[in-house]
Amino acid sequence: MALSTAQDVDSVAGSLDANAASGGPTALVDQPFFVGINDPLGLNPFKTPFNPVIFTLYNDSWTNASSGNTRAQRASIVRGQTLFNSRPINITGVGGLNDATGLPVIKGTCGTCHDSPNAGNHSVSAPLNIGVSDVTSSLDVKYLPVITLRNKKHKSDVIVTTDPGRALITGKWSDIGKLKGPVLRGLAARAPYFHNGSAAGLKEVIDFYNVRFSMGLTDAEKADLVAFLSVL
Repeated sequence: MALSTAQDVDSVAGSLDANAASGGPTALVDQPFFVGINDPLGLNPFKTPFNPVIFTLYNDSWTNASSGNTRAQRASIVRGQTLFNSRPINITGVGGLNDATGLPVIKGTCGTCHDSPNAGNHSVSAPLNIGVSDVTSSLDVKYLPVITLRNKKHKSDVIVTTDPGRALITGKWSDIGKLKGPVLRGLAARAPYFHNGSAAGLKEVIDFYNVRFSMGLTDAEKADLVAFLSVL
């Protein structure tokens, strides 16, 4: 029971469902979904293994159907889709994931969290803390209030944050900073990004992940990911 959005046309790449591409809202309507459909932690009710290839919207025939700078932009989008599906990420220090599994390092990809096929949403309820609210974040959070929280049972435990996150609802110490990740379709219309608006554009989003998880992305790879995320 949810509402999803999807971009239909890109000003440079053109129609997102032309020439055998599966972008746009029409394809999303027909996209199969059920709770846990591609969960990486085994919560798929049919026990189907996790598939890191989350997005299959754009292909080479879509790229080659145009010419000039539009073709170059389309090629960048396809490369960005490939990076999203396959770029290795060492996931560390994520509240709700590393602590929940007992694994200090999880070998993952972008789809480990954004696992719903061709939508990029969580397929199960999974509020996570990736550090967006941290005062030490690489994002610009100087405009936000700084909140100091002290554990009522263990007085020496103190967390300084710009947002208690889900802990405001549950009152649980372990939920501090945990937030629901967004569905990725329709991103282009939803700047600024992250729950607190700390990323002005998609470039800043990619820069944050690159620093946070030491991904080692080149400038060209960052540009390709931005191009891809811009046409969802």
